[in-house]
Amino acid sequence: MGSAGTTKRATVAMRNVLIALSIVAVSPAGAQAKSGGGYTSAQASRGAAVYTQDCVNCHGTNLQGESGPPLSGATLRAAYGTGTAAQLYDFISRQMPQDKPGSLSQQQYLDVTAYVLSRNGFPAGNSPLGVGSLSKVHMSQQSTSATATGPNTDEIVRAAPPVRNVYAQLPAGANVNVTDSMLLNADPDQNNWLLHGRTYDNQRYSPLKQITADNAKSLNLVALVQTGMTASFETTPVVVNGVMYITTPVVNKKMMIIAIDAATGERLWDVTYNLGPFQVCCGPVNRGVAVGYGRVYVATLDDQLLALDAADGHTVWQTPIVSSQNGYSETLAPQIYDGMVIVGSAGGEWALRGFVAAYDANSGKQRWRWMATDPKTYSGNSWQGGGAMVWTTPAIDPKLGLVIFSTGNPNPDLDGANRRGDNLYSDSIVALDVHTGQLKWYYQEVKHDVWDYDAVSNVVLFDVHQNGETIPAAAEAGKVGWVFIVDRRTGKLIRKSDPYVMMSKNMLSTPTQAGVDMLPGANGGAEWSPPAYSPQTHYLYILAMDQLMHFTTKPAPSAPGLIRLGSAFTNVAPGGIQDGPFVALDVETGKIAWQYKAPQPLIGGALATAGNLVFMGEGNGWFDAFNAKTGERVWRYNLGAGVNAPPISYRVNGEQYVAVAAGGNFQMTYPYGDTVAIFKLPSTANAESNGHAAR
Repeated sequence: MGSAGTTKRATVAMRNVLIALSIVAVSPAGAQAKSGGGYTSAQASRGAAVYTQDCVNCHGTNLQGESGPPLSGATLRAAYGTGTAAQLYDFISRQMPQDKPGSLSQQQYLDVTAYVLSRNGFPAGNSPLGVGSLSKVHMSQQSTSATATGPNTDEIVRAAPPVRNVYAQLPAGANVNVTDSMLLNADPDQNNWLLHGRTYDNQRYSPLKQITADNAKSLNLVALVQTGMTASFETTPVVVNGVMYITTPVVNKKMMIIAIDAATGERLWDVTYNLGPFQVCCGPVNRGVAVGYGRVYVATLDDQLLALDAADGHTVWQTPIVSSQNGYSETLAPQIYDGMVIVGSAGGEWALRGFVAAYDANSGKQRWRWMATDPKTYSGNSWQGGGAMVWTTPAIDPKLGLVIFSTGNPNPDLDGANRRGDNLYSDSIVALDVHTGQLKWYYQEVKHDVWDYDAVSNVVLFDVHQNGETIPAAAEAGKVGWVFIVDRRTGKLIRKSDPYVMMSKNMLSTPTQAGVDMLPGANGGAEWSPPAYSPQTHYLYILAMDQLMHFTTKPAPSAPGLIRLGSAFTNVAPGGIQDGPFVALDVETGKIAWQYKAPQPLIGGALATAGNLVFMGEGNGWFDAFNAKTGERVWRYNLGAGVNAPPISYRVNGEQYVAVAAGGNFQMTYPYGDTVAIFKLPSTANAESNGHAAR
């Protein structure tokens, strides 16, 4: 799968190189004929190849913008029209490509800047663009008729309607009408995985114990579901009475919602959703669905909330969540509770104000919306674009009537000069009244963040014990590298764990223009990866990463629709620290019980089961199972693409299954794929494990 995907991407890349080169060749004749310009035609041609290799997927073949902003027309004029090419080069060289900023050579950054200038009507000349000549190219000279060979980049293009296919009937007896009672009682239901975190507490713990630490070595692959959508794959499947629901990443402005026979992998129906304009910072991802009331609910990167019929996929309703024009997007799987669908906003690298909102599950009408930036804790009007986005699915406490979630960094990420103050409610665990959206409490993990240390992984609910008292708790494993455990009645801190990643001595020092190397890096700590909690061991299982990063700061002006980091962070690789701790943390003490050190940073998610097992995946393709108590690895299987999604477990016809998506990851550049793998034990107890499996 990995090699086939690589070949396909190479073919597409070569085709786009030819397209890009041909575009340079047909640039307006007047522009090419002028002399004394800021770059040469040969340099722009070299830049076209760089652009096609590293930029085209986000910014489009014609610079019109795809998941990234347009690099021509009004957007470019608004951002750089009063400056010089030095500002454009500085932004590109510090913050691009999005998946590996600062990774190209100085010459490549100069060449791609020359290509952008050529596509915007700036004349070519006899001397190549260099560091010394950037400030001599004034962006006010941009042609207003540039990109005549492409579409109007400022025009809003309406997406085509969804396309639905039905392939087979649902399995016999499969009732996919999930009720509130079923959701509230999801914990003892061994057959299903009804919610994103299996239960409202987001524990990702399965009570199934047919597969154990003793027999896991016999796990076999029984189905490999290929979606045909090869890109960063982060979905958590939901399983309802033998029917599995997944979402795919966005490829060519399309994503799919698919219903699958959870035992055989047979496709039952699919819907191809065509996206309108959108922008994302961290890959064209979608983390899954919510299922309830006979419907499948999906939040899309172009900020739409969809309700599809769970039996055949037809659209019941669709409603906009927010405008996607300036950088808002939706990456999380919605939460569903008491007739509501709850979502949160992504897009923390833009000058946006985060929020959580609830919608009526029957009509799609908004019930409430809570805005995540507090004006009193931001200087001036910086709260209006102050970040605090909500990237992952909230937990619900039905007894206390709370929806509890984590929030991301303030904006701009690495420059706090214009947003003085604590910047509430960024980098926080937050609890709202689930029916009204009223703020009940918060706990801020990092005040006035200038390191991109989001609280971004799912909040997990469980009980802890202190001084003989059982305390209902909420925990979040932050990018900053500690697990914060708070009383979920009040938000008061119970304990902060020992560090679960490496921390440099200069951690939390302010980035400078010269640059500072620090651990954790801007990816964490723990990224969005949902941890798992086992009530058997009282351990929280965390996927983490040690990535030494170089932080620099250089304030930059803000423009609508453009990323605003305020600076840059660059991975110190090769030569820097790069590994992935998989950590079992005892929540009763805050101490690390055991850890496995993967050779690459970990991103994806964990699953714990009553069979004394915990599962997780690695970017090199391995899907691993560990003894949940001791940390001994008892099984692994290589799926050929990065296993960077959370596993689940369920039961069909009395047999326990484990399923996980294998499709790689944009942020970590792990190899792409398009599959969901389904495993179970063989029918005979003494059967040998599949040849791909290894101890």
